[in-house]
This record gives sequence, C-alpha cells and structure tokens, in this order.
Amino acid sequence: MTATPLGRHLCDLIATQGPLTMARFMAEALGHPEHGYYMTRDPFGAAGDFITAPEISQMFGELIGAWCADVWMQMGAPAGLHLVELGPGRGTLMKDALRATHRVPGFRDALTLHLVETSRRLRDVQAKTLEGQAVAWHDSVTDVPAGPTIVIANELFDALPVHQFQFRQGQWHERLIDVAPDSEDLRLVLDPSPAHRARLDHFARPQDGAIAEICPAGVSLAEYLATRVARETGAALIIDYGHTEPGFGDTVQGVRAHKMHSILETPGTIDLCAHVDFAALADVADKNSTATWGPVSQHDFLRELGIDERAAALSAASPTDATDIASAVHRLTHPNEMGTLFKVLAFSSANLHPAGFDLRDSI
Repeated sequence: MTATPLGRHLCDLIATQGPLTMARFMAEALGHPEHGYYMTRDPFGAAGDFITAPEISQMFGELIGAWCADVWMQMGAPAGLHLVELGPGRGTLMKDALRATHRVPGFRDALTLHLVETSRRLRDVQAKTLEGQAVAWHDSVTDVPAGPTIVIANELFDALPVHQFQFRQGQWHERLIDVAPDSEDLRLVLDPSPAHRARLDHFARPQDGAIAEICPAGVSLAEYLATRVARETGAALIIDYGHTEPGFGDTVQGVRAHKMHSILETPGTIDLCAHVDFAALADVADKNSTATWGPVSQHDFLRELGIDERAAALSAASPTDATDIASAVHRLTHPNEMGTLFKVLAFSSANLHPAGFDLRDSI
C-alpha cells in the first residue's frame, strides 16, 4: 500500500512523468524535502529502524578518531584542517572521535568540523550530541572550503540511489517503478526500450533474468573525494557494506524496526539501501593521482587499528562491562556479523600511508 504522503507524491509523479527509475524512487523516498524518510525522523538506534557501528560501541568512533589524527600528523600537522563527516547520523561517531583525540597535541586546535547533512531534524540531534563543539553544517561536501581535508563517510554510500537493470532475451532493460492498474499500489516493471549498453559492459556474461545495479551518484562522489584529497592534501575514508567485484543481484532492500520490509510499501516510512560496489569506487583512482587503499574487510581494518587492545583497556577499567564490550567487538568484526560484509576503502594524497591498510592494499 502507498497510502502515505510520500506514496501519494510518487503516484502523482508517475501520473505526470511516467514510471520512475529505481534511482529516482530512492532519491524521493529518502530525501524528499518534506516527506522523505531521513527528513522526518531519527532512524538510528534500538528505538529506530537500524543500528550503525558508532551506536554499537564507542570503540568504533575512537579508532576512527585515532585514524584521523594519524593522517593529520602524516600530513605534517597543518595548522588548519577541515575534518568532514558525510551523513553523520546522530553525531555519535564524531563525538567519540573527538574525545579520543583530545590528548593529541595541536590536533583539536587545528581542526574545523564540517558535517554534511541535508536533514534539519538530524542536524538538531547532531547539535545536541556535539554540544560545545563548533560545527559548520553543509548540504553538500562541495560547500566545504578549500584546504587540507580529512573526510569520513560511514554507511553513507549504501543510501545513494542506484539504477537497476534486468537482462531479458539478450538485452538489458531498466527496472522502473510504476503504479498498478486501477490501484495506488506501486509495482516493478521493465522499460521496453533496451538500456544503453555502455553503462553495463563491465557486467560480463549475464544469464537471462540477471539483475545489475549501478550507482552513478556514488561514483561521482568518490571521484570528487579522490580528486579533492589529491589536490588539497588529505584523505577520505569510506566504510560500508558491499562487494569488491561487480556482480549480479537485486540488493535494494527496505528496513523498518530492524526487520526487512517491502521497498514499495509505505514509502517514506522505511529505510532504503543497496550494497556498495567498491570496485567501481576504487576505479576512480585511475583518473587522478590519488592513492587508493583497499578495500579491506572491516574485521581487518579495526584489528589493525587496535580494537582488541582498546577493548582490553576498557574491560580492565570497567570489569562489569567486559561482556558487553566483547559482544560489541564480536558484532563489529566477526565474519558472521559486520566483519566481512562491511568493507573499508580510502583515498589519500600520494605521500600518505593511512593506518589500517598494508602497503600491498594500495592501488
């Protein structure tokens, strides 16, 4: 059923413009300025629809903070640094990161904090979380001033809209969202016209019925970040769930109250996301002088940054919390939890070697 304000808006769009691409559908469902999912709620945490790594344990944000401080020192400890987070959620990651770096000489004085967030509701939540910290909010990362920059994007790329295509009788056709006849229910249909083949040439030997996804918005953002850190000096860290090689499959999913939910029912009230194609993001390095690191698994990345040592220190300081701390490490790093599905990719200036990556992880 689509009997939501956003659902009625989508039906009106389809009535006037025809069926929508999956990318347009996702963009409207998540980001419509009045009825979009992220514009109307705080979806994070046990009381929301999903939990991200910073909400699982303070260790995650602390290790990211240490990563940022190490990159800054490798940059020569510039007196001015733009520390940027894309899609900062509640601000939890940044709060933990800043706390973990308060003893790094000069780091806190050097940084200007920038949060790229389009939801005014979430900006209010972030302001409360980071109370006392000067913050500049932006609608786009391109609004962040020039200068040495470190960018963090944790579970941001999975929310960027994807186009879907299906292979039928030797041709790719785009999957579209339409309204079912004599109803207000949304349904998936195929564009009868063949899709532009050049967009899908890297998907080799599809079988009939195969589904492929591309994310131009993600590739464009990755290219901007890679170009920026090469030009301005710095690094960008991307953490998300996805795959390291192009593959087939429908990965667009809806989540509500921590359970799977149809993407076409009650739009605007559910989270939509898709697996990130890390190979496509890493390929942007071929177009500039940026060093590309990874992708590596979240398990390997957090272990290299010292999550086990940090967990041991926290457990020694608070033995009654040791079980919860061990459970958090398990959830963040175990292959059956977030450890393998989640990947970590970084772009950096050519002279840097970001922590968490072996030299052989560099492209």
